[in-house]
Amino acid sequence: MHRLRLDIAYDGTRFSGWAKQPDRRTVQGELEAALATIFRRNPPAPRITVAGRTDVGVHAVAQVAHVDLTTAQLVSLERPRQGQHEAPRPAPAALQKRLNGIAGLGADLYISHIRLAPAGFDARFSAIWRRYQYRIADTVAARNPLLQNHTLWYPAELNVDTMDATAQSLLGLHDWASYCKPREGATTIRMLQEFSWQRDNDGVLTATVVADAFCHNMVRALVGACVAVGEAKLPAADPAAIRDARVRTNDFKVMPAKGLTLMAVGYPPDAELAERAERTRGLRVLSESPQSGGLADSN
Repeated sequence: MHRLRLDIAYDGTRFSGWAKQPDRRTVQGELEAALATIFRRNPPAPRITVAGRTDVGVHAVAQVAHVDLTTAQLVSLERPRQGQHEAPRPAPAALQKRLNGIAGLGADLYISHIRLAPAGFDARFSAIWRRYQYRIADTVAARNPLLQNHTLWYPAELNVDTMDATAQSLLGLHDWASYCKPREGATTIRMLQEFSWQRDNDGVLTATVVADAFCHNMVRALVGACVAVGEAKLPAADPAAIRDARVRTNDFKVMPAKGLTLMAVGYPPDAELAERAERTRGLRVLSESPQSGGLADSN
């Protein structure tokens, strides 16, 4: 098998999330249907593994996935297509062109790059961080209708300074059960590496959230807690206390998906990809660290 890395961008507005679902338009479903068409004479149809499954309505400018092809499939990409006289393309470039050209892959889904993956690469398990951005236009911000599917219009003025201070108080390695929609068999332990808020030149509030990984609904729940603080509906110390309680609460609302975009996925140097993937596959647990006097990741 030959592994290829795909860099993907999409507008999530008309997608029912990333994961393939019967009778629903999803990013994975569109891509795997296109791959099945491309390799209909060279089965089996390839499956895609993604760095992070985005929810309904969530966007991405730099999603990462991988696909494994047989030698026959790879060679078939390099042969000129019937009736075409252009010079053969390398297999990754040929696959990128065909995926972007297939009917059904509309302007809301684009493969920006495909390359042969280095040894040990796994789009999901080799990743060391994911960076998301959430945009909110409150009552003092400029509201651009052209960006309405990518920005939440919020009906109150928000205090960006208190939101940013609250975000900073949440950093670190923790069990985020209070901020995640539970999934059976999945851990809610994550390292929140960066979380900040600022206003741009149009007054739009932008959150930058970086973690080694995110559990289901985690980013939108974190944003919701900060919004409640920014609107003075929740004391600034409460989001951290809620986190430490590890119990779901109704003290704040999980924000809508439309303001959320996956901006980038980070990976270690090529020589460390396989080791990182092996470590990530293990189930994470927290333990007390005598050295730091706090929590440590046992995996």
